[in-house]
Order: sequence, then structure tokens, then C-alpha cells
Amino acid sequence: MRALFSVSDKTGVIEFASQLESLGWEIIATGGTMKLLQDAGLKIINISEVTGFPEICDGRVKTLHPKVHGALLGRRDLESHRQQLKENGIEYIDLVCVNLYPFKETIAKPDVTMEDAIEHIDIGGPSMLRSAAKNWNDVTVVCHPEDYDTIIAEIREHGNTTKETRLQLSAKAYTHTAEYDMMIASYMRQQAGLEERLFLEYRLRQSLRYGENPHQQAKFYASMDRVPYSLASAEQLNGKELSYNNIQDANAALNIVREFDEPFCVGLKHMNPCGAAIGKDAKEAWQKTFEADKVSIFGGIVAFNREVDRETAELLKPVFLEIVMAPSFSEGALEVLCTKKNLRLLKVDMTKDDKIRRQYVSVNGGMLVQDQDTTTVAVTPEMCVTETKPRQEDMDDLNFAWRIVKHVKSNAIVVVKNGMTYGVGAGQMNRIGSAEIALKEAAATFAAEGRDVKDAGLILASDGFFPFDDCVDLAAQYGVKAIVQPGGSIRDNDSIIKANANGIAMLFTGTRHFKH
Repeated sequence: MRALFSVSDKTGVIEFASQLESLGWEIIATGGTMKLLQDAGLKIINISEVTGFPEICDGRVKTLHPKVHGALLGRRDLESHRQQLKENGIEYIDLVCVNLYPFKETIAKPDVTMEDAIEHIDIGGPSMLRSAAKNWNDVTVVCHPEDYDTIIAEIREHGNTTKETRLQLSAKAYTHTAEYDMMIASYMRQQAGLEERLFLEYRLRQSLRYGENPHQQAKFYASMDRVPYSLASAEQLNGKELSYNNIQDANAALNIVREFDEPFCVGLKHMNPCGAAIGKDAKEAWQKTFEADKVSIFGGIVAFNREVDRETAELLKPVFLEIVMAPSFSEGALEVLCTKKNLRLLKVDMTKDDKIRRQYVSVNGGMLVQDQDTTTVAVTPEMCVTETKPRQEDMDDLNFAWRIVKHVKSNAIVVVKNGMTYGVGAGQMNRIGSAEIALKEAAATFAAEGRDVKDAGLILASDGFFPFDDCVDLAAQYGVKAIVQPGGSIRDNDSIIKANANGIAMLFTGTRHFKH
């Protein structure tokens, strides 16, 4: 039995080749792989000894030869193939261990030249993988170090890999070359000035029971790259499997959590926050979030950016929730919450990074692609456009409201005080409608506590500009003290005049956060 080695990723390759050699296999290798294995003490056959031809063109040509591809593609079950290989002095190759030049890593370098990129396009590697994969019935093809142990175990037990394993490895090899070709095609089209083609690569994470509604089929695919604040890499610690709607809602909650460094909690229903708050710890953040809207949180999703401890878990337990997410759960918290067998507990990687990633949304017959809206400008006193200036003690709430409102469906209005939402108006066809919802909700909360909303000194945020001064007028009726909005309307001055007339400070950020 003979194996051919030519790898860029040399993880575990010495041990793999050594075990094959100990099982009586002959090892053929090329270039750097050959030197590595020889230095490890293995007896290696140079590929040139097999082909009878030297490597040429700076190593560009070394395996593109009938004595390689005939050895891989020749069928053992056909007499005509066996005869032709014998006549041409070609010996079978029974296993190919190949992975490809690091093209992706090369073009990711900020100073990469096209010449360097071209030299990292593998030709012989994909050819060998495809030849071996086509003849999977007779040839084992491996391109991932993670499969080495399985191959050795099967050879030890059966004398060769099983047919089932060879088919799976063949499929992996074709996937490997397809991914590689997509990267090269995208890069070369860009260099050539051709129109962009979008190639997406996702793996199936799970089949879902159904989609948004029971009559719709659905699946959940995960990016090949691990990213923070992602359900695709979250660890489920308890509860039923996630549904389509769970995933959508939980993703929206994680996007809100990502905004905050201080201890924070958000409760979410139908892609919109129903309550959110900052606290001195997770417990206080949850208490304030729950107080913000005790009704809407029923059956909702809760996300923290701090570990959930036992005390917090005891407060969460009596409330009917679908999901609780956090970067970690204490042992005590798990003891409390895991008694609710259906409650989904998700441990999520919340490592901060500054990488801008793309967002994909399908439409009929097409795909919309944009950068994720992960940048939020800080609200500062210099943004004030009114005679009335914001009080220093209101700046934290202005920033809090501004970070929340960007995650509420447009048209969006959020009303806050002391790091806690008191009213959320979402998804209305006009902005005054959203303002009415948010302010009436805030008034009802204060009334239930025997307080007048006009005395609260509320802070209001809007995701888009005010087309008229009606939102400012309504805010004044509820005692709002400061407003943050993007600005940019041709009627901005009307809103400024109205704010000045009512002693309201208004700040323009210059940044819009529509969310459809």
C-alpha cells in the first residue's frame, strides 16, 4: 500500500505518516513535506522517483504526471485499467494526504501583491484531491488533520479504510477544493475588474422543527468562521432545542447586549426590546429590566453581559421565559434554572472585537448585503442644538437611550430614566405613533407607582429625524427634559424652536439607525 503526502498544514502529519509506515505503508512525498518527514526519521520516496521527472518551474510542476494521476484514477475492478497501468509501469497510490496552499491567509495580508497571491494558487494539490476523490471506491483521500485518527484506527482494524469512510472523505475533499476555488474566483474577478459574484459558505448546524409558522420548513446554517455574540457557536446548557423564532429573537437580543460594557440586561419579544437596563451587577440590571415591562416579558428572551449568579437566577425562575443568555452561569445559577426543563440556557461568547462583518438578507430572487450596524457614536454635550443645554446627569441616559433605540424596529422611539427603559414605541408607520406608544407606556408605569410622569425628567431617543415638530410637542406634554435624534430634516428648525419653547435640550448625533 502506498500513500502520497503533500501538505501545507502540517498539523499531526508526522505522527500520521509514522503510523502508516509502522503498518507497512510506503510513503511518497513532495518538497517541504518530504523534508519534514525525512527529518523525523521516516523513509520517504521522493515524488520524482515515482514520475521519473524532476520538479520544474520553481515547483509549479511536480505531481501533474500520468504516474501520479493514473495511480489515483485507475480502477482496481477493471481489467483494462489494470493492464494499462501495468504496461506503463504505474503502481497504484492508495491514499492521498493533501491540503492546499494558504491562499486565504495570503490575500488577507494588507500588503499582499497580486504576484504573491498568484504564487499561492495551488494547482497540483486540487488535481490530486479531485482524482483521489473521484476514485473513492479504491482510494482514501484526506485533507483535514481531524480525520487522521479515524483513518489509522480503521486501517489497524480492517487493513484499510471502510467504503463508507472513503465516501465521506471524498465529499470532504470536493468541499475543500470548492471552497478554495470560490476564494480564488472572487479574488481574480476583483483583480480583473469583473462584476462581483457572491459566494457564501455555511454549514448546517441543525434542522428546525419548522420556520416562523408550523407549515414552513426551516434550517439553521452557521458561518464557517467563529464570531462573537453568535448563536451559531453558543453552548446550550439546558432546555428544548431552539426554534426559528427563538434564533431570530435571541440574535436581536445579542446585538443589543453588544452595545454595553457596564452590567446590562435586556428583555426582548418579537425582535424588539420590551425592557432594558444598566445596573451595578446582573441582579440589579434584571430587576430594573423586569420593572420596565412586567407584562411583555412573559414568554420573552433575556440576555445579560455578565455571569448569571444564584441570586439573579432565583429572581428569574418565577418568570416564564423562553431563553436566558449570558457569557457564563454559576453552578448555583444552573442548579436553580435547570429545574425548569424547557428553559433554554445559552452560554454565549461575548468577546468584544472591532471587526466589521457583513449582514445578509434574502429578498425574492435576490440578496441584500450590508455592513452590520455595529458603530454607535457617543452622545456628547457638543451635539446640542437648542438654547436649553442637557444637564450633566442626563448624559448617561442620553447615551443609554441612543444605544437602545438603534435596535428597535423603525419608526422607533425610546423613553428612559436612570439607565432603564420606561417606554418603547416600535415599528409604527409614522413617528408620532411610536412616540405616543412609548410615552403612554411610561406614563402608565409611573401612574401605577403613584407618581406623575411629568415630574420624572424623562429622556427620549429617536432612531430617525423628526419630520415635524409634533414629536417634540408631545414629549413636552409628558415632561421630557432631553431628546437625542439624528437630525437632518428640512424641518429641523421647527423642532428646535418647539424644544426651546418648552425648555427641552435636543441633541443631533448626525447618525441614523433605521432598522427594518
